[in-house]
Amino acid sequence: MADNVTTQHDTDITRVLNPHTGMDAVTLHVGDLELMSSYYSQALALEPVEERAHGRQVHRVLGRGTTPMVRLISTPDLPAVDPREAGLFHTAFLFEDRQSLAATVYRAAKDSRSRFVGSSDHLVSEAFYFTDPEGNGIELYIDRARSEWTYAPDGELRMATEYLDPNAFLREHLDQAAVDTAPRLPGKVGHVHLQVGDIAQAQDFYVDTLGFETTVRSYPGALFAAAGGYHHHVAMNTWNSRGVGPRASRLGLGDVAVTVPAREDLDALVARLKDKGVGYADTGRSVSAKDPWGTQVTVSLPGTGVEDLLKI
Repeated sequence: MADNVTTQHDTDITRVLNPHTGMDAVTLHVGDLELMSSYYSQALALEPVEERAHGRQVHRVLGRGTTPMVRLISTPDLPAVDPREAGLFHTAFLFEDRQSLAATVYRAAKDSRSRFVGSSDHLVSEAFYFTDPEGNGIELYIDRARSEWTYAPDGELRMATEYLDPNAFLREHLDQAAVDTAPRLPGKVGHVHLQVGDIAQAQDFYVDTLGFETTVRSYPGALFAAAGGYHHHVAMNTWNSRGVGPRASRLGLGDVAVTVPAREDLDALVARLKDKGVGYADTGRSVSAKDPWGTQVTVSLPGTGVEDLLKI
């Protein structure tokens, strides 16, 4: 969506991420691969994009069209998601219009394996929240046009959590044709919202090191950051996880995937990681590092597939 990218071309990529940075498929470690594949296929209308076996693990990618949106890794021996640990708050799937969003919300709400959490008008977007069968948070949303976004005098983007009536939204925007054709309607990962132990530490890693730019800092217990002037590509909160230490090995979030246009963007990221003394892995097409709580973030070139990511 063109209005999600700044029109500025003088961004200093040695300091911040390229304005054409975006998000890619989130990786989830799952206990029941077939259950979770079925859920994301039926409830969110995602279709298989790619699959690879890696030793005893199966890596299965689902998405809309050729756009990956979730990567499931079968790891049945891991303990269940702990909602109070650092890790995933939700993966946010972005759709192009209200009809497409309504069709997906309708499918998710109909699926008995979903848990509906709520819906909100965030001023910059309209969003619906669910939890998948293994406890991973999901947001389904659309953006308002950038011309409708407003800013505080200090330049901070105005975001809020206002009531959005889900039944009224569906009555107005639900279209049977969109429900029937949902797997063919565009979608992508718009942002990823994380649970962390400390906001200042999160800012040091996600903003000062990775290179996202802060967009909202006044929201209680949370920080929102993005590239290219978007409302947020990543968010970090301490609402359930204040003061926690590194994550245990368990089901749930395996990797937060970010894409940048060119190798020079990866080189600039490597320089920032070195400057901050943060360890990293570089495969040539991707650079990965872990935040202070052990959450892995992988920044890749467009088109990086499962085979490339298995090298990390």
